[in-house]
Amino acid sequence: MKGKGIKNSFSSKVKEELYKQIGQARHCQIAELGAIISFCGRFQKAGDNKYDFKIHTENMLVARKCFTLLRKAFNIDNDIVIRSTQGNKKVCSYLLQIGDDNEQLRILQALKVVDEQGKRTLETGLVNSLIIPGICCKRAFIRGAFLAAGSISDPEKFYHLEIVCPSREKALQLRDIMNHFAVDAKVIERKKHFVVYVKEGTRIVDTLNIMEAPISLMELENLRIVKEMRNFVNRRVNCETANINKTVSAAVKQMEDIRYIQETAGLEKLPVNLQETAQLRLENPEATLKELGELMIPIVGKSGVNHRLRKISDFAERMREQRRSLE
Repeated sequence: MKGKGIKNSFSSKVKEELYKQIGQARHCQIAELGAIISFCGRFQKAGDNKYDFKIHTENMLVARKCFTLLRKAFNIDNDIVIRSTQGNKKVCSYLLQIGDDNEQLRILQALKVVDEQGKRTLETGLVNSLIIPGICCKRAFIRGAFLAAGSISDPEKFYHLEIVCPSREKALQLRDIMNHFAVDAKVIERKKHFVVYVKEGTRIVDTLNIMEAPISLMELENLRIVKEMRNFVNRRVNCETANINKTVSAAVKQMEDIRYIQETAGLEKLPVNLQETAQLRLENPEATLKELGELMIPIVGKSGVNHRLRKISDFAERMREQRRSLE
């Protein structure tokens, strides 16, 4: 599986931060290296106790991270060869290879890919659970997997973190490791690959924390706060707009009822208190119920004004029904 190329995006910023994060303990370094090799590595038997072992990626940071991990965990430096080639699509590809056969075997044994006799321990391509026993190793493993094959969408648009896996077995293993931290990761099949993904913003923040990317975490949290505040303001404005529209619609209906009474029977047909209310509404078409009540003598509460206006509307409706029955 090839890692994604680096672009100027939030996803690339996360990877640049993860590239700099190196576990202090050797077992964590081996766990992260195991994840990267699981997604980018290729090895096949080349003879007795010999393997042809290569790491192939389009991401320069992945190649450099492998170099650093191999140097720190195995004290290998001079025997590492990194080749850079440019394909038809003008995308650089990096090939990292260990020149010494004994060093290759030592690495594969440390990763529990082969046993002491040089025989494969797992034929499924899964990472041996023996190299990720503790919480710190699981963190390192997830970090390596994301660095090798992960991405995060632009959080300004939507929240989505994913890691593309070459097989269902690897996807399920990674999902289970991530869910050890309760991030609610899920698996979906996409074309020829299987994708482990996390959708919710808070879960992605948790995942960044797990991978030990505090700078990216804070940037995402700040964006989430701004986004949630913007959404809150929009909901508030929409709610107030809906209330205003409702109030305006009610006032228009009240005006229509009052004018109908005025033009057909006259407002004097209404009780005195309703006459006052109707006249004030005609004179103050944009006033709220509270404002209308404050114009009355004595002052009438909002519910009282609403009760009077409903009586006026009922009176107008009865007049309309009487007129319809006569036609």
